[in-house]
Amino acid sequence: MCADLNAVQETSPQRFTLVAPARHILDIKKSRFLAQAIPIASPEAAHSALARIREPSATHHCWAWRLGDQYRFHDDGEPAGTAGRPILMAIDGQRMDGVLVVVARWFGGIKLGAGGLARAYGGAAAACLRLAERVPQVTRSRWHLRCPFDAWARIEARLQAFAPRIGQETFDAEGVVLELALPVAFVAAAQDCIRDASRGRAALVPLDADLPQT
Repeated sequence: MCADLNAVQETSPQRFTLVAPARHILDIKKSRFLAQAIPIASPEAAHSALARIREPSATHHCWAWRLGDQYRFHDDGEPAGTAGRPILMAIDGQRMDGVLVVVARWFGGIKLGAGGLARAYGGAAAACLRLAERVPQVTRSRWHLRCPFDAWARIEARLQAFAPRIGQETFDAEGVVLELALPVAFVAAAQDCIRDASRGRAALVPLDADLPQT
């Protein structure tokens, strides 16, 4: 039997990324905070964006980025823990990934205190991300599938439930050979379904491994 995909999704919290850059301005006690959120695909892209979007007149440029298990944050002269970390917490609180958020501050002459700064930086980042257009982020892994001809119709019908991206499809004397990419959260359930539909004669194999004969 195929696994319940709703249960699979519930145990795999959905994360999101940005469709496009976004901006939000927040004024607090005469200080102005400009939050800019930018989609990134690598740490190098984050560093490049940081150099690009600096506001020459701003007092501070505090930032954080999240890319899977990797993250960085920086207080840029604000008291330790009052800027970069609250921005990262806003990114994680919004379940965002592949995102850089930079918050520029123009000091207005009134000190906000450590708590006030953390709320301001984190609040500006969170508001910017809430307003930004987002899309679900789907992490995929790539697989080979060799399937005997007499099981292909059953497997093809069931495979569609796992949102596959089908690549090269070839035929040989043994059956159908597919290259496909599957959402990581669905791989185990897809493997079970394929084995069930083929009575154990077909299985997913990592793309760089040798395919078994049927």
